[in-house]
Amino acid sequence: MTKRLKIINVVGARPNFIKIIPLIDEYKKHPGKFDSILLHTGQHYDFDMSKIFFDQLSLTEPNIHLGVGSGSHAEQTAKIMSGFEQMLLKEKPDLVVVVGDVNSTLACSIVAAKLTIPIAHVEAGLRSFDRTMPEEINRIVTDALSDFLFTTCEDANINLKREGIPEKKIHFVGNVMIDSLMKFKDVADHSNIRKTLGLDSKPYGYITLHRPSNVDQRKSLEGILNAFEEIGHELTLVWPVHPRPRKMIESFGLNSVTARMPNLVVCEPLGYLDSLHLMMHARLVLTDSGGIQEETTVLKIPCLTLRENTERPVTITEGTNALVGNDPAKIVAEAKKILSGINKSSQIPQHWDGMAAKRIVDTLLQSKLN
Repeated sequence: MTKRLKIINVVGARPNFIKIIPLIDEYKKHPGKFDSILLHTGQHYDFDMSKIFFDQLSLTEPNIHLGVGSGSHAEQTAKIMSGFEQMLLKEKPDLVVVVGDVNSTLACSIVAAKLTIPIAHVEAGLRSFDRTMPEEINRIVTDALSDFLFTTCEDANINLKREGIPEKKIHFVGNVMIDSLMKFKDVADHSNIRKTLGLDSKPYGYITLHRPSNVDQRKSLEGILNAFEEIGHELTLVWPVHPRPRKMIESFGLNSVTARMPNLVVCEPLGYLDSLHLMMHARLVLTDSGGIQEETTVLKIPCLTLRENTERPVTITEGTNALVGNDPAKIVAEAKKILSGINKSSQIPQHWDGMAAKRIVDTLLQSKLN
């Protein structure tokens, strides 16, 4: 008889919750096989960033909460490492599962590795090849330390092999974020958010914006806002503004730019279901997020990514995504192409079929951990 695998599943930031839900669901399909513990580092903890996931998506509350809060990258990482080490020494799990590329992913991987506890990285191998991005450092270090590297696409497999990761550690399973999208798509479709925002049946574009390269410098932020203004002459734009860009708009005195846009609908940050609903029905999406590039590809919604690079190139080569950087002229030109009916051909990448979590759990059941 095989033993129960004791697994610590680490979450810390909004995207982590979307990625962990399918795994938690899949463990439950194998009674007696897993002792699954959900640990929240507290890296992000306000209602819209995390608690809403427990309330809306029927995710059980974390078994352990480290409550580290905000801070610089070094401060936050150090707090997570200290708290996580104490927890591992107490719990003695067989495996630590980390997802994505946030500070919690890096910090918990380092601690587990030093305690010789096996690590599984879900969404391994993604690379932007831009080490000025903190997430890129987190991805590289986590992958170097992990024993199971669960990848979303062939590009990720190639990246890992190039970095010297043994092929036996690499498992091409698909995309857990798409597992969640498929699970909650029908629920999200019943959201009233369009009615709440006064959109009714009118066409609109959906905006998400938060990266420092876009919002922390006046020139880039003002240019992006000017691009939104130009696009807004042809299309209503919906923008749930997160605290960082809101703060920087105030700081740079750019409120007058947004105030003169009659077709800009600004609201508070939204939960996953409302966000998914707005994406599903958008004419186009303007974003600097990683996961939204994947979601729009599956939803067949044109996506313009306001970055110079992406760690998800499959969304460009196969999906609906295009890189436009933060050059206002390019943003406007590409948006106008879409609005004129010029859409790129696309397909859904291999294994983005709602079965990624099943492949991950099947791999763990067949592993030497068992």
